[in-house]
Amino acid sequence: MAGTHKRYLLLVTALIAAPALATNGYFQPGYGTISLGMAGAATALSQDSMAGAANPAGMAFVGERLDAGVELFSPRRQYTVKGSPSQPGFALRPGTEESGREWFVIPNFGVNKVIDEQQTLGLSVFANGGMNTHYSGRNGGTFGGGQTGVDLQQLFIAPTWTWKFAGGHAFGFSPVIAYQRFSAEGLQVFGQMGFSSAPDALSNEGTDDAWGYGFQLGWQGQITETLRGGLSWRSILEMQEFDDYAGLFAEQGDFDIPTTYAAGLAWSGIDNHWLLLDIQHISYSDIASVGNPMLPNLVQSRLGDDNGAGFGWDDVTVFKLGWQWQASDRQAWRAGISYAEQPIPDSEVLFNILAPGVQEWHLTAGFTRELGEAVELSGMMLYSPRNEVDGANPLAPGQNIELSMQQFAASVSIGWTF
Repeated sequence: MAGTHKRYLLLVTALIAAPALATNGYFQPGYGTISLGMAGAATALSQDSMAGAANPAGMAFVGERLDAGVELFSPRRQYTVKGSPSQPGFALRPGTEESGREWFVIPNFGVNKVIDEQQTLGLSVFANGGMNTHYSGRNGGTFGGGQTGVDLQQLFIAPTWTWKFAGGHAFGFSPVIAYQRFSAEGLQVFGQMGFSSAPDALSNEGTDDAWGYGFQLGWQGQITETLRGGLSWRSILEMQEFDDYAGLFAEQGDFDIPTTYAAGLAWSGIDNHWLLLDIQHISYSDIASVGNPMLPNLVQSRLGDDNGAGFGWDDVTVFKLGWQWQASDRQAWRAGISYAEQPIPDSEVLFNILAPGVQEWHLTAGFTRELGEAVELSGMMLYSPRNEVDGANPLAPGQNIELSMQQFAASVSIGWTF
């Protein structure tokens, strides 16, 4: 029976946490079709049972409903190497290499039940696509180890309890269960050069998985007749170590999921319109395997050591603006724009060939159409224009590496009220 349950879980994870490269670092810009139609702005205004992903308190205001959606996501990522090194070192072959596999399917699911006038219980299931690249093995591959790339998938299960108080305010609490999978290939050379503390747990070890947990708190409420507010905080999700990659990630394979904070306002001072502003902060630098720089760590500590090299990512602060127009009783239109300075310093381009999360701007549009008294259809489209980061190869002076990516996405969801 345990084996059957595990196979079922792996199937669900493969469907929901489909490998992709998400947009604000490796976090999605939003969760659920309605939120994504407004660039992910949802901290102060919740409209479906995916609310638990952004602000658990929002589940107090969505009523009894079930939502199921699917996103088609297409990241186009590549790197370009220019120049010949001025002295021997870790030089890469000049030229441009595009990552394979450009289309991914990412479902999501939520349900919410009103217990009484003050309480609700719900569930939101959502995913981060994670870091994903796949470069060909031609001419020896990116790092001389054949086909090269990584694949990180993350699934979140958030049961949510809310309590209403003082009329139009609510508090929400979600114990968050996280599951993640990771694989890497083509990185053997870092072990051959003595850069890894465990070369036999560095690359080409198949897929390893890990469970973890944490919690999320939120408040949402009516501040004035036309202004709503929201606050949300999610703790670090403490994950099991990736033992099969203890020679790659700092702290013997540790890869926790960082703390996030969010604050939002939603204003309805124009009839049939909502204007939303969200600010979200993701603390990537608190996670050693993500935030530690390549140098000097790589020469002072080996990959996998407590202070081993990481991807060198900075924290990310995301600004989201959303608009919604209730054009009729049955039709709503949405648009949104978000900006976050990408997390990769130009000194960290070598390792981030594996994870070129360089996106900054995201433009979205969406709609909801009532199909009947209890059923609604929502859709969304997203475009993130190409962005680049260019820097020197830190292990081969005289050589430069440019990382670039652009993204397209579309999603659709069905909501049932009951």
